[in-house]
Amino acid sequence: MSHPSTSPELRTDEGASALDRFFEITRRGSTLGAEVRGGIVTFVTMAYIVILNPIILSTPDAVGTTLDAHAVAASTALTAGVMTIVFGLVTRLPFAFAAGLGINAFLAFSVVGSVTWPEAMALVVINGVIIVILAATGLRKMIFDAVPVQLKLAITVGIGLFIAFIGFVDSGFVTATEGGSPPVGLGIGGSVATVPTLMFVITLLLGGVLIALRVRGAILIALVTGTVIAAIVNAIWPFGLDFGFTGGIVALPDLSLIGAVDFGFDLQRVSGVALIMFVFTLLFSNFFDAMGTMTGLAKEADLADAKGDFPRIKSALVVEGVGAIVGGGTSSSSATVFVESGAGIGEGARTGLASVVTGGLFVLAMFFTPLTSLVPGEVAAAALVLVGAMMLSQIKNIDFSDFRVLLPVFLTATVMPMTYSIANGIGAGFVSWIVLHAFSGKAKTIHPLLWVVGIGFVLFFARGPLEALFGVA
Repeated sequence: MSHPSTSPELRTDEGASALDRFFEITRRGSTLGAEVRGGIVTFVTMAYIVILNPIILSTPDAVGTTLDAHAVAASTALTAGVMTIVFGLVTRLPFAFAAGLGINAFLAFSVVGSVTWPEAMALVVINGVIIVILAATGLRKMIFDAVPVQLKLAITVGIGLFIAFIGFVDSGFVTATEGGSPPVGLGIGGSVATVPTLMFVITLLLGGVLIALRVRGAILIALVTGTVIAAIVNAIWPFGLDFGFTGGIVALPDLSLIGAVDFGFDLQRVSGVALIMFVFTLLFSNFFDAMGTMTGLAKEADLADAKGDFPRIKSALVVEGVGAIVGGGTSSSSATVFVESGAGIGEGARTGLASVVTGGLFVLAMFFTPLTSLVPGEVAAAALVLVGAMMLSQIKNIDFSDFRVLLPVFLTATVMPMTYSIANGIGAGFVSWIVLHAFSGKAKTIHPLLWVVGIGFVLFFARGPLEALFGVA
């Protein structure tokens, strides 16, 4: 059923309650029940992030420090709850927020090898401030339109492959081989030889079946079921599965990571050029993923016009930038709009009331974060692969008939997992796009802003020799 909210005059909210008028529930062809139901469904489909985010952000930083998993889980739930409620109240749109997959992976596997976690979160805050400025001035949409859609989609595909590869490695399904030839192999000696890795396979296949059957909350159900199966197997046939559960089910949230940011970057450990490129890559990940997701969700909810614009678009983009600031400030990584919001839209959600419901449930989930430690790492790794597979689906929207498109997309998507760096993949794609088009008679099709981005990535790739040339530590 279509809900043409872009023409609110077609529906009337005369006699409606103040709540109805504020969220435009009747005008958008929705009901209070549909909004509540949609908000609950959205929460169920994306609640897995409270389990997954602490696992992704568990990488030791440049000085060997790790983030406390319970504190990250609490910060993740709190940030998701607050930002989703704020977004719902400000924009009246049914989009939910949480720590962005891809952004958190970039921090964990590309950034904290050079900086500390507080410094990495400071970079996220800086990224958020820039996004807010760009959104408020209208430049964000202008830049979004300047980048070829194929590269935007390729970034999503590449991040999906990267996240999936991390899941394969963390589960023990893919391991480094002795002697390094080939560099990686399957499990131990070419086979799945451990019970934890078997639990990964079972959870992965179960999640795949549930997603194929379009079951709401498929990933969350797969994580819970995989954990239960693993606990039973471990009780009967102990193989060292680590559940890490030491407390009760309910506990006061550990909010010790709030405000744990450090803007005093150690330039003896990381160069200024590298810091700039880290922020630059964070911008790209936040920038294009969020705008693309919002546009798609607005279309799904029949809230977008022919150009893809939707009600209160500038406010939505500003709030999304604030999500990065808040996410960095709580050490949970940048909070951004989740495509899983589409599940709630599919249940009838059309207004920000659904977002308020989803946000409220996330705030409540903050008190149940001890449960997140029950999930073994191998079981959680299956969720990474499932999310990666879903992100890969965007490749169907890319036309590969032109090699000027094929090679940059290929490089973007493959360099990310092969070099364990989202920044490297984006850079390879942008630079190759510019070179192929510039030297094949299509130079005029390259937007001036794309040239600026390309030059920036050339400097990024050449930063080692440049630093040596100018004597930068």
